[in-house]
Amino acid sequence: MTILQAIILGLVQGLTEFIPVSSTAHLVFAARAVSLYGGMDKTLQAQQTTATIAVIQLGTLLAVLIYFANDIINILRAFIKDHFALLKGSTQPGAPKLSHDAWLGWLVIIGSLPVGIVGLLFKKQIEGTFTKNLWVIATMMIVVALLLAVAELVGRRNRGMTQLGIGDAIAVGSAQVLALIPGSSRSGSTIMAGLFAGEMRETAARFSFLLSIPAVAASGLLELKEAVTKIPSDSYLPLAVATVVSGIVGYLSIWFLLRFLRTHSTGVFIAYRLLVGGIILFALSAGYMTANI
Repeated sequence: MTILQAIILGLVQGLTEFIPVSSTAHLVFAARAVSLYGGMDKTLQAQQTTATIAVIQLGTLLAVLIYFANDIINILRAFIKDHFALLKGSTQPGAPKLSHDAWLGWLVIIGSLPVGIVGLLFKKQIEGTFTKNLWVIATMMIVVALLLAVAELVGRRNRGMTQLGIGDAIAVGSAQVLALIPGSSRSGSTIMAGLFAGEMRETAARFSFLLSIPAVAASGLLELKEAVTKIPSDSYLPLAVATVVSGIVGYLSIWFLLRFLRTHSTGVFIAYRLLVGGIILFALSAGYMTANI
């Protein structure tokens, strides 16, 4: 990997990780465009690309941690304080046993279980060539776009962060499993589920971002360990550059999307997904590009 390839991948990751258009799909496409790890065995190239993408995602994870630092600190403080009080039996009679922030911590934990379990069970398939296949990517771009469109139409959009419950955690957490299939988009799938559950658009996005922290951290740190053996040593510096670039651009993307969803629907992203997915399917059908790396 060269520095130029790293900057391109970092920009793509930062721009698309939080916008519901599928960062993995764009990264896989960008990796093909810049011939990332070209000349390698196809299976090894797919594994190296997966490892690179997962490590670059740590940059956008840092962006989430910085942007939501106050929320995260409040959740952790309340979670520890409230559970310590429960253990001591010092809660007042009739008072809520857990504060909103402590309860939100449990919702993040519950919502993170599905993707963690499925991710571990199908780790080999996720790292393989199937998840780099453009037929899969294009199909999921369109499928999630259609589901997001339906969610926009039927969602009540009348519930905020303080009204989230176990149903939201299960629904959004289950939808996050779709993100293991490239083209789905972690934010697109989870925001879609949030809308179906009746959440306001900004609430769906905020909960999506908080829920991404455990999943992205686990995936990135696991791949970081394995990347040492899979990625050529001369790619370490470029990989660090890509991660930093993705973090900076990712922070700006979070700021943009939350402001955008306060007054706009996800319609523009739905249209974009349908357009890109359609173009890829046409190009594949016409033989202008091959399905695999």
